[in-house]
Amino acid sequence: MAKPPFLLLFLMFFSQILTCIITVGAFGICLSDQRLTLLQFRDGLLFDSTLSNKLVHWNQSSDCCSWGGVACDVVGHVISLELDNETISVKNADWKSLFTLRHLERLNLGDNNFDSIQIPEELSNLTRLKCLNLSIAGFTGQIPLGLSRMKSLVTLDLSNRFPDRRIQIKNIPGGLKAVFNNLTELRELYLDGVNISAEGRLWCDVFSSLSKLQVLTLTSCHLSGPITSSLLDLSSLTTLTLDNNNLSTVVPQFFSSFTNLTSLSLVSCNLIGKFPEKIFQLPTLQRVLLSDNPFLRGSLPEFPNQGSFTEIILSETNFSGSLPDSIGNLRALSRIDLWTSNFSGPIPANLSNLENLVYLDLSYNKFNGSVPSFQMSKKLVHIDLSHNSFTGPIPFAQYADLRDLESINLGYNSLTGNIPLSLFTLPSLQELQLSNNKFDGQMNEIPNASSSLLDVLDLGSNYLGGSIPKFIFELKRLTVLSISWNTFSGTVSLEMFQGLPHLSELDLSYNNLSIDASSNTGTSLSSFPQLSVLMLASCNLKIFPDVIKNQSRTMHLDLSLNHITGQIPNWIWDVGGGYLEQLNLSFNLLAEIQKPYTIPSDLLALDLHANQLRGEIPTPPLQFIYLDYSSNNFNTSIPPNIGDYLSYAVFLSLSNNSITGAIPESICNATYIEVLDLSKNALSGKLPACILGMEFLGVLNLGENNLHGLIPNAFPDKCSLRTLDLRMNALEGKIPRSLQNCKQLQVLNVGKNKMEDTFPCMLMKATDLLVLVLRSNRFQGETVCPRYNHSWTSLQILDIAHNNFSGALSPKHFFNWRVMMTEEDNEAKYLQFGFMELSNLYYKDAVTLTIKGLELELVKILRVYKVIDFSGNKFHGQIPMTIGELKQLYILNLSHNSLTGMIPEAIGNCTQLGVLDLSMNQLTGMIPVKLAGLTFLSFLNLSYNQLSGEIPVGRQLQTFTDASFYGNRGLCGFPLSISCNKSEANGLSWINASFESERDSSRNEIEWEYVSAALGFSVGLGIISWLNFSSPRWWEKFIALVLQLLLRILHRQVRQKYCRTPIRRL
Repeated sequence: MAKPPFLLLFLMFFSQILTCIITVGAFGICLSDQRLTLLQFRDGLLFDSTLSNKLVHWNQSSDCCSWGGVACDVVGHVISLELDNETISVKNADWKSLFTLRHLERLNLGDNNFDSIQIPEELSNLTRLKCLNLSIAGFTGQIPLGLSRMKSLVTLDLSNRFPDRRIQIKNIPGGLKAVFNNLTELRELYLDGVNISAEGRLWCDVFSSLSKLQVLTLTSCHLSGPITSSLLDLSSLTTLTLDNNNLSTVVPQFFSSFTNLTSLSLVSCNLIGKFPEKIFQLPTLQRVLLSDNPFLRGSLPEFPNQGSFTEIILSETNFSGSLPDSIGNLRALSRIDLWTSNFSGPIPANLSNLENLVYLDLSYNKFNGSVPSFQMSKKLVHIDLSHNSFTGPIPFAQYADLRDLESINLGYNSLTGNIPLSLFTLPSLQELQLSNNKFDGQMNEIPNASSSLLDVLDLGSNYLGGSIPKFIFELKRLTVLSISWNTFSGTVSLEMFQGLPHLSELDLSYNNLSIDASSNTGTSLSSFPQLSVLMLASCNLKIFPDVIKNQSRTMHLDLSLNHITGQIPNWIWDVGGGYLEQLNLSFNLLAEIQKPYTIPSDLLALDLHANQLRGEIPTPPLQFIYLDYSSNNFNTSIPPNIGDYLSYAVFLSLSNNSITGAIPESICNATYIEVLDLSKNALSGKLPACILGMEFLGVLNLGENNLHGLIPNAFPDKCSLRTLDLRMNALEGKIPRSLQNCKQLQVLNVGKNKMEDTFPCMLMKATDLLVLVLRSNRFQGETVCPRYNHSWTSLQILDIAHNNFSGALSPKHFFNWRVMMTEEDNEAKYLQFGFMELSNLYYKDAVTLTIKGLELELVKILRVYKVIDFSGNKFHGQIPMTIGELKQLYILNLSHNSLTGMIPEAIGNCTQLGVLDLSMNQLTGMIPVKLAGLTFLSFLNLSYNQLSGEIPVGRQLQTFTDASFYGNRGLCGFPLSISCNKSEANGLSWINASFESERDSSRNEIEWEYVSAALGFSVGLGIISWLNFSSPRWWEKFIALVLQLLLRILHRQVRQKYCRTPIRRL
């Protein structure tokens, strides 16, 4: 019999109710043993109850399946335990209780601190685990081999960020293979920071066996290359991260076969070669991160329409070329970082099509053209286009809609025009950096500046003028303000900055400002913002600003290049409350330091140079790195215990004082010193050998003292010297042979001593030598070094004047000095030594040269300054024609030698020549016409030679006085008072023609001079015979006429004996 319909409906409804009851009971009530196990495990842990979101709420009375971080199955077994970021540290953890949760499928203990304990071996009992996360949890030691039995694992994360707490695999029996070969179900594997220490073939083979892997991240695992093709077995791979491993290999082409790849990260892997362009064209690829691989080359290809890229990070690589126009196709792109690469060319206009772009960094490249418009990129938060070659104005209209923009850096370009004031009104802008451009004009005021979020404003190194706009003083959130190196003018009171309470860095240096440093009320001192950096260089200060007294956080204080007189107040050493690191009071008129005083021991950089300080040398800071007391009037000796203060010293200059006594040997305690300058004093005694042996010493300048004795032969094998300046002492002997160990030597100056040696051929090993000065010593012999054919290609100044060098000038010398031949492409204008890496500090070399007969000291050696001075020696022979190859030569002085022959016409090729001195030699012939074309020539001395002929006419040669040509009896023409008369001019023209004829005829096979001589002899014999026999009286007249002509011709030939080229007239 059929059941009534209502009974069927009732049974169906009842079954639904029963199912719900069973389900609720299964998930709502945990088993008692599970609750007890969890509580036992928690009681063995330490955690911060104020920061815990899960463990702190576990209690006996509630259902454990409802506890934070706990999940159960339908029966009530705990299957998931998520205790990450619970501030857990180990007290007496009951690991055994945890390992009884045999139904556990997910365990997450990440982001805790298990205090460097080893991963428990019993963890392998949890054979049902599918997800295990022990990342950044403080575990250390070897991975338990039992991990290989956890065959159900799908996700394993053992990542670690702490180098002192490393999990290791390298010493396990069977190694990497024994741990992972059985984990064939793994789809995600994170081993970042685990010390694997395996070469390429091993780790590639092991991980390629995990064929289901989709995510593999191995950052900082001590892996090496090569990357082998076995990885192709990972056909499902979507994410590959190998950051911070010294792979030292190329990126394999087969990476382009990973058809599911979405993310590739190879940051800081020391990659080499060219990056395969096909990888960029993978349709699935969204992220490519290759930064910090400086030897990795490549370029960006054309991208397909609707590309998948969201991030392209190529910073600090050697990628080059231009950005393809098709980059505008990558509509999903949110981040582009090409910082410090070699990209060039203009930015494609369609870059503005990237509507999802958030972060753009193209800084430190070679991009040019106009600044791109970002009118469609309204999500932009960060723009950095600094350190490129962009020109033109900022397209301010397009920037007005970037309401999310927080940071913009356009510094170090060549942008022009006015700074758009609309930039200051962008509602989210916090950083605006426009320094080192060509912005000009006055800045107008803007309304409602007080509502701006701007906290960094850098307008330094432009051409901005007028008064400082008032709205700057209303930017209440400002923390950094720099307007240095502009032309702002007017008087500014420091009290005007009281309205900027958050200001921590202020730089007003190098304008036309006059800073009012006085304080009208005592209250203004306390309300002035506490600055960490205060730079007031060249601000027409006459006193120390009162506001400085109350500064308790100042780290950097610069009051240099002002007009501050009198004492350095003793309160200055208390500024910063112990935080003061750098103090610059140089280029003032300070006469003494107020006593008593104690220079703080933590002061790292102290610059007092170019003042009028006198008396004793102030005791240095105990831990200084940079100390400059030069160009003052200190007149005592260097303290014997100076070495006690040099433990961390990198730069020490006491030059240009009146310091006496010997150099104390304790100065050699300066283990890390790179620059030591004690020049221009009255130091005496011998040069301590230990100074030459200091390992990091790059510049040693002891010039212009009274040192005597030998230069110790003590230069170390690993010599770091770049500059050695010992000029103007009384040093004797030879150049030490150990100096050849200094293979980085760039400047050697031993001029004006009493040294006796031959030419230092052993220094040819210093291939970077730029300046060599041996002048005014007793060097002798020839300058030829047969064993070294191609050396000193970088040489720009060679001064060996006033010695006893002899022999002929070698043509090879001039041909080797390549820097003097072509214009240098060098950003540094001066010869300088950079010290303290990343500090942007330089020591500029100086040299004394004889210019126009006067000794002048070049306190900065221009890179374009090319000098050869061989004067005052015993050189003989001809001036080599190869000297004409030195087209960048500025000074050539070969005077006071015994040079013969003609002045080479090739000297006219030295188009940059400004000083030419060939005086006091035995040069003959005519002055080359090409010399008249040397438009930069400002000094010429050809006096006291045996030159002849007319001085060439040109714009330069006639600007010199007759003193430039004295002592050459055969010269005529302006500026000499001896004119070249018409008959002489005709005679010279005849000689000119005859020489031209002679030079042309020498190219023919017939020797026409012999034919002419025979013909002349025949005609002359006939005339003589006729006169002799026809009329004796005519014969006497003829003989007298011939004798007169012969005397005139002989006189002319004596004057022009060595003339080999015709005289040319301009």
